[in-house]
Amino acid sequence: MIRPSDRLRDDEGDAQAARLRKVWANPGGWRYWTSVNNTQIGLWYAATAFIFLLFAGVLALIMRAQLAVPGNDLISADFYSQAFTLHGTVMMFLFAVPIFEAVAIFLLPPMLGARELPFPRLGAFGFWSFLLGGIFVCGSIFFDAAPSSGWFMYPPLATDENLSGIGADIWLLGLSFIEVASIAAAVELIVGIMKCRAPGMRINLMPLFAWYLLIVAGMILFAFPPLIAGDILFELQRMFDWPFFDPARGGDPLLWQHLFWIFGHPEVYIIFLPSIALMAMIVPTFAQRPIVGYSWIVLAAVGTGFLSFGLWVHHMFATGLPQISLAFFSAASEAVAIPTAVQIFVFIATMLAGRVIPSTPMLFGMGGIIIFVIGGLTGVMVAVAPFDWQAHDTYFIVAHLHYVLIGGMLFPVIAGIYYYYPLIDAKHLSDRLGRIAFWLMFAGFNVSFFPMHLTGLLGMPRRVFTYPDDVGWNGLNLISTLGAFVFAAGISLVVLDVLRPKHRQRRGEQNPWNAGTLEWISEPKENWGVRSIPFVASRYPLWDQPALARQIGEGRWYLPDAEEGRREGLVTSVLDARPEQVLRVGGTSYVTIISALSLGAVFVALTFKWWIATMVAATVCFCAIVYWLWTGTAEIPEKAEKEVGVGLTLPLYTSGPPSVGWWAMFITMVGDSTAFASLVFGYFFYWTIHDDFTAGVIGPGMKWPLLSAALFVAAWLMVLMARHLNGRGSIILTRAVLAVGVVLAVVASTAGFAGPWQYGMDPRAHVYAAIVWLLTAWTLVHAATGAVMLAYCLARHFAGRLTKDHDMDIGNVALYWHFMAITAVVTFIVIGLFPEVL
Repeated sequence: MIRPSDRLRDDEGDAQAARLRKVWANPGGWRYWTSVNNTQIGLWYAATAFIFLLFAGVLALIMRAQLAVPGNDLISADFYSQAFTLHGTVMMFLFAVPIFEAVAIFLLPPMLGARELPFPRLGAFGFWSFLLGGIFVCGSIFFDAAPSSGWFMYPPLATDENLSGIGADIWLLGLSFIEVASIAAAVELIVGIMKCRAPGMRINLMPLFAWYLLIVAGMILFAFPPLIAGDILFELQRMFDWPFFDPARGGDPLLWQHLFWIFGHPEVYIIFLPSIALMAMIVPTFAQRPIVGYSWIVLAAVGTGFLSFGLWVHHMFATGLPQISLAFFSAASEAVAIPTAVQIFVFIATMLAGRVIPSTPMLFGMGGIIIFVIGGLTGVMVAVAPFDWQAHDTYFIVAHLHYVLIGGMLFPVIAGIYYYYPLIDAKHLSDRLGRIAFWLMFAGFNVSFFPMHLTGLLGMPRRVFTYPDDVGWNGLNLISTLGAFVFAAGISLVVLDVLRPKHRQRRGEQNPWNAGTLEWISEPKENWGVRSIPFVASRYPLWDQPALARQIGEGRWYLPDAEEGRREGLVTSVLDARPEQVLRVGGTSYVTIISALSLGAVFVALTFKWWIATMVAATVCFCAIVYWLWTGTAEIPEKAEKEVGVGLTLPLYTSGPPSVGWWAMFITMVGDSTAFASLVFGYFFYWTIHDDFTAGVIGPGMKWPLLSAALFVAAWLMVLMARHLNGRGSIILTRAVLAVGVVLAVVASTAGFAGPWQYGMDPRAHVYAAIVWLLTAWTLVHAATGAVMLAYCLARHFAGRLTKDHDMDIGNVALYWHFMAITAVVTFIVIGLFPEVL
């Protein structure tokens, strides 16, 4: 067991704390909005997500008011469709996922015993992307231009510009921008959890919240890219008339459903698992004992995440799938109930093994679990194909969806707010108001949504804005509407409780619930994660190491000072959390806002087909990102090592797998490869559904694609050689080989382009030509990015920022080119040999 250093003199400890406070302080005035501090960004994220929640809630109340009585003309059919589409879109994309990104950014650093997540500027960029994209999408309804084809955007309705208008473009491009924020958050969370844990916090000692967020962030990497791939297909059809979903030209609307639900069903668990993570923190605290079955709940969470990717087709049972597909996906849909039940039973066992302290957080948490279990039972029902055929697209599905999402997500989120609010300003929310709000929400929710099961079984279809008087739905719809307003009153009371002045309330203790995990040592008025980074030896260190909180606050552990005036944290090993490096993170900067604004301008300009504005915004975004990378990453420190306390000295610079930059590149490229695999899936999907995939269209041939693949492999070898030569200190040869790599990437791209160009493949004529051009364009865009990266390394080498001992840049670029080479080889073999050789 590592022991802390001796207690500092009071004046010395106060001086260290003052230096830390100065380094981590947020700026004032306009520069306040350039903050990249995890506390501030997390609170901004959460506040914005809740504003979007209230916006979606108002839309829901308008819809329920319209459906309260038959033949109602409160709103028009078009406005109802816009409200319906935005309600689902906002709840799924602008609240459910971002709220957990917000909670993670706020809680994870102190929970892991860390100062900060590894890429705070990336977190700030993600927030601004989320905010701008959300305003763009939500604001469209005030101009009668909101999407109106449903939050799932099924073609051919959504692909027909005359029927869907510009709203579909706003949905597609706005959400693509928001998805960038989600993937950025996923990268930061995965690297932070794997590489920034406190020393000693082995992977089997992590808080369950961190385990769940790690699983969810990994799911985002595999679930969101297929939707991005689908968005690309969709927008190319709308913008350039490429026929990916047009059956008359070889396309198929079902491909969109596959890509959407490959994202859509894991999305349900991306929402649900972080809620369970909150419960995994709340239940042990109020049972005053460690969680029962730690390993079981971790395995169940992993199993839930894995199985969630095998369920997407149960949304498509009514599309005429083969019997074998129905049987497989029906069984998988029922099997996911097993790991989900394990997690619920673990909470029950923990409460039975301890002595539960009644509280408002537990009330919301248990109420949410009850509602979720009811939703799970109806989920097992709709997993059976014959029942699904009867209930599909009825209000029974609406009821099931809301029982799962509101019970599995919203109630635990409210529980988390009441539980963690003392970390914001050291004060409690009102127990009295909280209990009233709970019963209003619990009763109102069940009164609103339980009758929808019956309405659906009586045949009421989804997405209708009115109904006749003689079909037996009148009373049930009126009850649902009344319940919705009661539920809204409960949410309003929670908002009131959060916003009401609390200056007369007695300040709470630093750990008012007597919790056992490290987030409760953080001080609400400070911006660092922990005063000093501790050595952790158990899953509940505040219970098992009673003096730990005092030792951390006294600065007796690692990095108690900011001697060089820099924001610093520790990087540790993935499995055992052995200290490996002192990580210096960037401070406040305008570059994150400029990058997000310019990227958002690209998507907005594309929506309205303003091509010159698109190019200008893309140029600004490119320059901002290059500046960001040049000034904010791979910095050469003023010294090689630093003494971090407790007798430990660590390097200030590392590269390769020990570095956070290498992991960020690897994780990003995994997500990128998932999107690419989705496009390749589309290629073979078209091949399998047609007797003659090409329909007589001449392909790109074999010569040019295979030559391009060979040249890309040669460029990849040049990158590996440049990395090797740089490691040997060969300055001239390194620069020469980097330049050759750039030239080879350009020549390989030209060869790849030559095939479909030479044979005159028209992407508007048939889907075969369109998918060939798309795979080619995907590869060439990545090749251009790879060439820019090599030119960047060349420039860094000339500037003395890339050397033999400081080689992070070339190491990360080489990792990118591993994926680039695989992408090029797969692309050009697929389009060159299939179906050419057959």
